[in-house]
Amino acid sequence: MTTRQAEVHTQPGRAAVQIFAVNERMNQIIIEHLDPGAWRAKPAGKARSIAAIFTHMHNVRCKWVRLTAPHLKVPAQLNRAHCTPQQARAGLAESAARCAEMLAEALGGGESRIEKFRRDGWAQPWPVGVEMLCYMFAHEAHHRGQVCMLAEQLGFPLPVEVTSGMWNWEKLWKESGAHSPSILGAKEFCSSQEINRA
Repeated sequence: MTTRQAEVHTQPGRAAVQIFAVNERMNQIIIEHLDPGAWRAKPAGKARSIAAIFTHMHNVRCKWVRLTAPHLKVPAQLNRAHCTPQQARAGLAESAARCAEMLAEALGGGESRIEKFRRDGWAQPWPVGVEMLCYMFAHEAHHRGQVCMLAEQLGFPLPVEVTSGMWNWEKLWKESGAHSPSILGAKEFCSSQEINRA
């Protein structure tokens, strides 16, 4: 995967890229430590499987990029019926890198082709701002909570090191490629995702 270098001239731009990097690291840790039996296990009622939740997260990111920053390469969508944990990890790494580029361009203070954040075709577009990051992070945090709850309910609880580790942001900063909470840029984030995917 090739990525373009995005110059991030503002603290909000750098912070947005970093926060999304930490967000993605949480997703990767969960999938990495998830019992394979939990991936396709069918929850009660009409709830999505864990596989369906992670493919949904990736596919929604693809939609955000396609609608908000169509000049960026949109990753291929994942099929929830056939997606493996390895494919989900690779897809999420790629869509996270595109989202980081989008955030870096939108909030980076340089020239940007991004004027509005479009979260869906039916939704009112928002002016570019940190609100787009907040929405993106909240969407993913919601689904991570679902995954942790479903894993427990299905009899495959995640290790406590994972569930409590999601709150160790200092460690997550480092694992996502940052040396401190203020220096990670989009290029470094994209490179770290390539390493995590390997």
